[in-house]
Amino acid sequence: MAQDWDIRPRSESCHSCGQPFEDRQACFSTLMVGEAGYQRADYCAACRERTSRDRPPYSAWQGVFRKPPPPPEEPLKKETAESLLRRLMETDDPARMNVIFILTVMLERKRILAERDARIREDGEMVRVYEHRRTGETFLIRDPRLRLDQVDAVQQEVAAMLGGASQPAAEDGAQPPAGAEPPPASAEATP
Repeated sequence: MAQDWDIRPRSESCHSCGQPFEDRQACFSTLMVGEAGYQRADYCAACRERTSRDRPPYSAWQGVFRKPPPPPEEPLKKETAESLLRRLMETDDPARMNVIFILTVMLERKRILAERDARIREDGEMVRVYEHRRTGETFLIRDPRLRLDQVDAVQQEVAAMLGGASQPAAEDGAQPPAGAEPPPASAEATP
């Protein structure tokens, strides 16, 4: 099943004519389902017209090709939401599906990922198609359809995995955790 999710990133040239994309050129992407799983193809405007007459794709979207800048060197390697998402997706652990979904939503809000499509598979599972805005990589994310009462626990799990676990808010009458600073004297409690 892991090979189903192994989708190559956006190509630097047209799948049909082989012409390299130029910076800021319109690019058309399709996702097809084949024997080897999902297959991505990227086309220039002229070739898209010719290929649109073939069998319809699983998903299709239009984007703008941007030449990726060289990545800046990081003095300290730290776990980011994106690196954690990539690491968890490689494991394909169903127990981490909720965490993967929350990380994806975080990256969408940071405008790193863009949702391109959402499909319901034959088994009833919803799969969302995301594209990395800078690199053009495609991510297929299973939507666990979290209930609102489940989101907080998953967010705390994500924060702990990223190393930023925060102390839970104290309930009324509960003592703050050991070592916690008391609230400032000027703070007033609201009824």
